[in-house]
Amino acid sequence: MLYSPQSEGVSRENSVSSFLYGVFIYFTIDFFIHFSARIPAYGAMRPSLLLTLVLTLLLFGQREKFKGCGSTPEFRAIIRLIVYIVVSLPFVTWPGSVLTENIPDFIKAVSFFFFAALILDTDKRLRIFMIVFIACQVFRVLEPVYLHLTLGYWGSYTYIGAGEFAGRLSGAPADIINPNELGFVIATLVPFIYYLLWCGHSKTGKLLFLLLMPVLVYALVLTLSRGALVALCVIGWMIFRQSEHKFGLIVITGIIVVVTWSQMTQVQKDRYLSLVESDTGQSATVHGRITGMEEEFMLGLHRPIFGHGLGTTPEAKANIIGKARAAHNLYTELMIEIGLIGLFIFLKYMHTIYQAIKSNDEIMNSAGKEHHGQFPYRLNQALVAVFWMYVIYSMAYWGLSVYYWYLFGGLTFAFTRTYFSEGTGEAPAIMQPGGGATA
Repeated sequence: MLYSPQSEGVSRENSVSSFLYGVFIYFTIDFFIHFSARIPAYGAMRPSLLLTLVLTLLLFGQREKFKGCGSTPEFRAIIRLIVYIVVSLPFVTWPGSVLTENIPDFIKAVSFFFFAALILDTDKRLRIFMIVFIACQVFRVLEPVYLHLTLGYWGSYTYIGAGEFAGRLSGAPADIINPNELGFVIATLVPFIYYLLWCGHSKTGKLLFLLLMPVLVYALVLTLSRGALVALCVIGWMIFRQSEHKFGLIVITGIIVVVTWSQMTQVQKDRYLSLVESDTGQSATVHGRITGMEEEFMLGLHRPIFGHGLGTTPEAKANIIGKARAAHNLYTELMIEIGLIGLFIFLKYMHTIYQAIKSNDEIMNSAGKEHHGQFPYRLNQALVAVFWMYVIYSMAYWGLSVYYWYLFGGLTFAFTRTYFSEGTGEAPAIMQPGGGATA
């Protein structure tokens, strides 16, 4: 897709209906807040799958508005992945498990790409979606923190040796995510709130950032998630290298580290020190994670061409290794479930995302620093940081049937189409005086 200084989203007649957009916003809230787990009768209706079907039908009814989208690199890559999974089904180890148990999760996850890419077709819709998405993720962090402070809630525990266990904060009871997943939510939030709240012109946004960051750091410490800490370091590096105030960031970061470290318990200090020291009480779990990745890699080579089947990592581990556990590495998960061919296709999909955000970044930087405070520039900077965080975090997190890479790809496509594709005769927000000043 080529940049055109005469565009900002698609024309009104080619924009999807407001009703379709409203359903997508509700779907997003329902998916992340888990109404189905909070309201049993509602959950019995399988609302996520039902809403996915409704959105798909509504999109199909407006398919004439998406002409040309299917020829873009992002769409070709994601469709290639879907086609490959379908075509390779007869050649995987457990096609029955794929069809009866694992397809629904993949459909819900991959649908985020198409919904975000096709429905977020204007600047206003993209902004509102980002507000909704960020608000949902903030809620997912604040809820378990509140339960921890008021009821002593942890949600999970980890063995620390000598017959002792330590509490680890996980998602709230209605939000079934483990401590590492909660850490992932926190790591995803930080770049978005930094660039969209702190780097904006709104004093309210800056105040919200200052109120949220201590809570996010506190929650991250309680998760004992080493992967999330590494992800946060990646985010910090991306922010540092893009910042014009590097010395100030070093000072502020140093203060945060000193204050946070002084408030940690010995168990928490030991947990995070195990990343760099081999003689801590929990360093054995780091070695165990590395060994586990090696086992997953070898398991992937057990069926190297087509894999064992979508979502069958626990089944493959149970039958071959003797441990029915989920993957702890996206890249080995891809090998195990869809083989080396599927791994290459997925990496190609990731590469198309990188090419898009890199191109957008270069175009926006060439527009001049006077535009750096505007919403499109700040959002793209957040996307750049999140991309590299996802790349690193995926070494300790699964994701083939999880939403995050697909939603990210859809957002990238929507961003590019909104600000850099030909169409409306209006200047994009990045080129407008004062455009995108608030989040």
